[in-house]
Amino acid sequence: MPTTWSNAQFEQYPGSQPISPGSPIPSAREQMMRRLVLALVVLGAAAISAQAQDATPDLKGTWSGKGKALVFGTNPHHPGSQTATDSPRVRDIEATYTVEGQDGRLAWGRSASTAADTKEPFAWAIASDNKTIVGADMDGYFRITLVGPDRMEKCYTHNGTSPSRSVVATCYMMDRVKR
Repeated sequence: MPTTWSNAQFEQYPGSQPISPGSPIPSAREQMMRRLVLALVVLGAAAISAQAQDATPDLKGTWSGKGKALVFGTNPHHPGSQTATDSPRVRDIEATYTVEGQDGRLAWGRSASTAADTKEPFAWAIASDNKTIVGADMDGYFRITLVGPDRMEKCYTHNGTSPSRSVVATCYMMDRVKR
């Protein structure tokens, strides 16, 4: 039978709380079991949280966005008669990226813009933070930040050694197209 304490006995222990008269005191085994259950609950919650953070994002699907690009020269997505030695232009761009496949942290697909349906191939690699993506296409490079499961900030550059000899820099938001 569990031991019972009176409220007067609690006065001996500073900071202790009185209990109702006749309340049983948990045994050492009961106290240890309570602590064990609490520890298991905390560990389980931490493991679920860590697993959710470690999941590689699924990028498959179509991503679309509009933004501004700074352009020296011309290329299929930024047509004109300017050369790379002319003053730069600020141009509107609307692009679509279709991620056709993904194997773990590697994704690939094809891109196009409203100015040129080039279906240009691209390759992306997802960093271990599951938010940063780097990649390349036929003439430039990507730095992408995932800001949500269906939203990314895509930055793209290419330099004058690209096949078009143009120089481009842009960053804008892209959203996954809902099916």
